[in-house]
Amino acid sequence: MLKANYIPYNLLFRQAAGTSRGVLRSKVSWFIFLYDSEYPEITGIGECSLIPGLSPDPAESIETEFATLCQQIQHYESWITKRGSLFPALHFGLETALLDLKQGGRRIFFINDFTLGLKSIPINGLIWMGTPENMRKQIASKIDAGFNCIKIKVGAIDFEEELKLLHFLRQEFSSQEVVIRLDANGAFGPDEALEKLKQLSAFGIHSIEQPVRQGQFEKMALLCEKSPIPIALDEELIYVTGRPEREWLLKTVKPQYIILKPSLVGGLKESEEWISLADENGIDWWATSALESNIGLNVIAQWTSTKKLTLPQGLGTGQLYTNNFESPLQICNGMLFHNPDLGWNFNQLKP
Repeated sequence: MLKANYIPYNLLFRQAAGTSRGVLRSKVSWFIFLYDSEYPEITGIGECSLIPGLSPDPAESIETEFATLCQQIQHYESWITKRGSLFPALHFGLETALLDLKQGGRRIFFINDFTLGLKSIPINGLIWMGTPENMRKQIASKIDAGFNCIKIKVGAIDFEEELKLLHFLRQEFSSQEVVIRLDANGAFGPDEALEKLKQLSAFGIHSIEQPVRQGQFEKMALLCEKSPIPIALDEELIYVTGRPEREWLLKTVKPQYIILKPSLVGGLKESEEWISLADENGIDWWATSALESNIGLNVIAQWTSTKKLTLPQGLGTGQLYTNNFESPLQICNGMLFHNPDLGWNFNQLKP
């Protein structure tokens, strides 16, 4: 008989994580544990990562939803049908816990060259918003660590200072040496966005995520048409459920890229649908974690490794926390590896 329980866990950032929505110093992830009562030693684990102000899952009722789901876990398929779209992060956690349990509770979801340690995934280095000096130090640290693609959060500090920062970076490294991605998290006003994009384009920018806040479809479509910098939709995907609605969005806005965060769009199956639609419309994509611990990051990385990848992925978040879980995931020279000789340690996670 299938059984389930859950536990919250507060992840602590090594440094303040600044975005245009505010500064994070910690965040809560919820973990769901599944096991068969006849084989209680085999446990599947899934992570539900909640980002304040971004995740659709209502934080005030998440624990009640976990309790209800775990009490009725034998009817999880009914929960997915009726409630899954309301709680996409919880849906992702349930989906991956079921997959983990099915695979023997070893945190190995796919057997391939990545999980065997024979192949790595290129990733971008993430630069958080902060003071110009702090951001310069972050950039220098990532480049010293071997990253040739970096993603810089913009939109929280003075725009002129951000331009100076990019000028400084391009004085040191050409666009052939270092690829720059920007993430505005919807920070630009609709009337100023195009002018800002024109100014930013002087620095050989690969792409910019979500220049204006989601839901402004006509404005975003105009930006995707006229922007000198390719645009990637991120938050725009979160509340769009159902294939017809997703197809309408991509055909209407016509972005150059989409960013897939399984925790925000409802899991791996839902992400697969986005990829299918993107392929049909000539849109490229990459996957990004939603500030998961190594538990959630691991399954996203393994799923991503099954795809034909043409771009660096946003999967370098395992080093963000002081109290993350020891895992087989390692980063070296801007690449994410799965080292099969390393094991897991989440003794601090007691259900």
